[in-house]
Amino acid sequence: TRRDEVAIVGYACRLPGARDSDGFWKLLRHNLCTVTQITPDRFPTQTYYHPSPDQIGRSYSFAAGVINDVWGFDTTAFGMSPREAEQVDPQHRHLLEVTHDALAHAGIRPSLLAGSPVGVYVGASSVDHAARFFADPSAAGMHMMTGNSLSIMANRISYTFDLRGPSLAIDTACTSSLVALNLAAEAIRSGAIETAIVGGVNLLLSPFSYIGFSRASMLSPTGLCRPFDASADGYVRAEGAIVVVLRSMSSALKSRSRIHAVIVGSGVNQDGRTTGMSLPSAES
Repeated sequence: TRRDEVAIVGYACRLPGARDSDGFWKLLRHNLCTVTQITPDRFPTQTYYHPSPDQIGRSYSFAAGVINDVWGFDTTAFGMSPREAEQVDPQHRHLLEVTHDALAHAGIRPSLLAGSPVGVYVGASSVDHAARFFADPSAAGMHMMTGNSLSIMANRISYTFDLRGPSLAIDTACTSSLVALNLAAEAIRSGAIETAIVGGVNLLLSPFSYIGFSRASMLSPTGLCRPFDASADGYVRAEGAIVVVLRSMSSALKSRSRIHAVIVGSGVNQDGRTTGMSLPSAES
């Protein structure tokens, strides 16, 4: 092994059609598509739907990959009161539960990490839950600000598990969780930390992003992603939460952790000026 290799020692997820990683592998093995539609518990889609992409304030598609029980949360397991949980973005809550599952998968007792310099790096860019308060400011309580901040997305994990390392939320849009992974791996390679929790989360709780992407003609009107295919006509939004536990190779070997995969290298760049802000550069 190389000294700069980073070991993935645990992981967990909640994805459309898959409550856990075993369910996700089954989807992949059986080549199943889990794209459905936004469910009524998120927002009333009929209010904002119109088949024409030219209608202001409307979306021509509400196709989505959605997870089950988006609002459910065991408050007592994480020391959160029901009143606080009502104001806290479900993205925070799902990340807490998936982090717990990832640590269990890694065979790491959370209490053994308490007080240690474990880093937390979370990729997230959606503030859909906060948008629910904009129409009715009187609904905001004392937990609204900390409950809906992107920065607290990572800090809440550090706070709950008493972790003392770097705690960062990274928003680089679609690449947020990959950039978070790179930053965590770089921190481990540099020797700043030995263990990192890296997560990514996205939930579809507001119609505003659908309307915005419809105006930009980015959504697939047929409701399917077809990357690199001649019939590709846009993309489909989806949600989920994924957490991986990283350790330096020396730390993983010393603790006899099960190594599921190895990160041998990573990097981050930007493609500079292209023909449009949202259009990639083939050269880059």
